Amino acid sequence: MFSMVDYYNDMGQFEQDYGSKNSPTDLDHVTKVIAYHPRYFNHFLKTQRFVMQSDGPLPYDYRNYIAIIAAARHKCTYLVNLYEDVFVANGGDPKWLNGLEHIPAKLRAIADINKILAHRPWLLNKTHVERLTKGQNSWSLSEVVHAIVLLAHFHSLSSFVFSCGLTQELDAVTSHKVENNNTLTQKTAFDSLDDLYNAQQQLELLPQHADDGGNIRPEVTVDALMQRMKRLSEKNDECSETELSNRFKHVEMQTAELPAVVREAPTEVPQQIGRYVDDPSFMYQDFARRGAENIPQTFRIQDYSWDDHGYSLVNRLYNDVGFYLDDKFRAAYNLTYYTIAGRKNVDTSKFRRAIWNYIQCIFGIRHDDYDYGEVNQLLDRSLKMFIKTACCFPERITKLDYDNVLVELQHSEKVHINLMILEARNQAELLYALREIMRYMT
Repeated sequence: MFSMVDYYNDMGQFEQDYGSKNSPTDLDHVTKVIAYHPRYFNHFLKTQRFVMQSDGPLPYDYRNYIAIIAAARHKCTYLVNLYEDVFVANGGDPKWLNGLEHIPAKLRAIADINKILAHRPWLLNKTHVERLTKGQNSWSLSEVVHAIVLLAHFHSLSSFVFSCGLTQELDAVTSHKVENNNTLTQKTAFDSLDDLYNAQQQLELLPQHADDGGNIRPEVTVDALMQRMKRLSEKNDECSETELSNRFKHVEMQTAELPAVVREAPTEVPQQIGRYVDDPSFMYQDFARRGAENIPQTFRIQDYSWDDHGYSLVNRLYNDVGFYLDDKFRAAYNLTYYTIAGRKNVDTSKFRRAIWNYIQCIFGIRHDDYDYGEVNQLLDRSLKMFIKTACCFPERITKLDYDNVLVELQHSEKVHINLMILEARNQAELLYALREIMRYMT
């Protein structure tokens, strides 16, 4: 999937685009981990800079505050700390950092959509959009779309922070300095790309196995996984629409019965986070719970897809953002180096598709032409648990959970998988939100 040779080969272009070894950059620690994969990183950074710093419907203080409240839904103190400092450095009112009751009523109105998108996006409906766009302190549709793009981005980025096992180290080192030379300049907790080289080398040398009584053994070895991928690629069997639907329902129900990582999050929300969180008891619930009433209808990609519907709508209401998002989604979806765990010339497309589609299945989204039987053949139970937790309860993941999943893979390959978690979740949230905006408009 990825090797450090590829990383260093791409660093020359990286430095040309984002700074030299001797000049400061504006990347934070998490973004430096994303830079393990320069071909994706370029699109990620361009998109984040566009939605946070370029011309757009929302003022800059709103953008940075939305980043804070989105990260707070998942108790991601690293991102909350980061964007509190960015907020102040860019002239935001420090009183807003005292909590939701200290912000303008217009901005406060987005809290409900933040909560729903973060945990149960299928509950969003056009009335939520209507409430924002009607009455006093109303939002324009362009502002709503900009806010939703930001919310989905930082919910998903919170998943990435936790799924890479970064929070235990990063929460302790987040620090930002503000220089005042007639203007305020954002600075982050490191100074140069020398740190990036060092960080990548150190991360690659971390132990891959837990030491709590012996090495962790994978449920499915990489060699067995490669054999299964090859067999599925060679299979020519065609399933009926009914069979494909049944296989999706089977995986969906299995997912509902699969526990997330059993480690419970702290019962109390830290005060620093709690002041930004409305209704902290509102959390993810399985989309298809056995015996539950009023199970929501499956979101079928053939009825509303990113390519045919979401892309054009988001681009129309927030000029050009669709181009950036589309490039980023495609980069994550298609990213491959034809390697896995040191084996070369491996077609990993079946494995990657299974991960992407399983992530969106967790949120009730079905790709109609995909055989979900492949999910159970390619993703073992521990990987499914990890993915579900990263998507739905990322704050429960620790460095040990990161170490104990897919133990044969290199760290750069685990980051690769976590990028797919980031983007597949991001796209799922946007699909639900944009579908309801379209329904509101029509």
